[in-house]
Amino acid sequence: MQIDKVKLISEITEAFKSVELENGIGLSEADAIDSYSDIQFKKECRENDEKHDWSLISSDVLNKYNCSLSFFDAKGLQFHLPAFMIAEIDGKYNFGMSFPFTNLSTYTKSRFEILSSRQRHAIKLFLEYILEEPNYKYEESEIKNALEHYWSE
Repeated sequence: MQIDKVKLISEITEAFKSVELENGIGLSEADAIDSYSDIQFKKECRENDEKHDWSLISSDVLNKYNCSLSFFDAKGLQFHLPAFMIAEIDGKYNFGMSFPFTNLSTYTKSRFEILSSRQRHAIKLFLEYILEEPNYKYEESEIKNALEHYWSE
């Protein structure tokens, strides 16, 4: 049974509505880390990154910095995840969103430790949603495994 897209977006928005970046790694800052940029460039990137309202980050910017998902710390991930998930639901994210939630190494799990139970639930609903999407046919077993062994806890 397909989860209602509007309700899912509302659940994600509510779960993450008050999250700010604080001292977490920002979007272009994470890309600069990935590129082994110098300290000054990373600082400039951080200064320009959105820090207060993840909903202001456009899907174009998310697509530009798609590799950043692998370089966020826990706070950066918590801040940016809702923007990425909603862009994916809206069909505006071009790279797929199963990997951050199914590649469950010890390090990856440690980045999810700060999530609230409501945020974890929103991610679970998101995974259930994409499980029904044709674009995720080849990731089906990984998504089911992550749902069963991690996101349903």
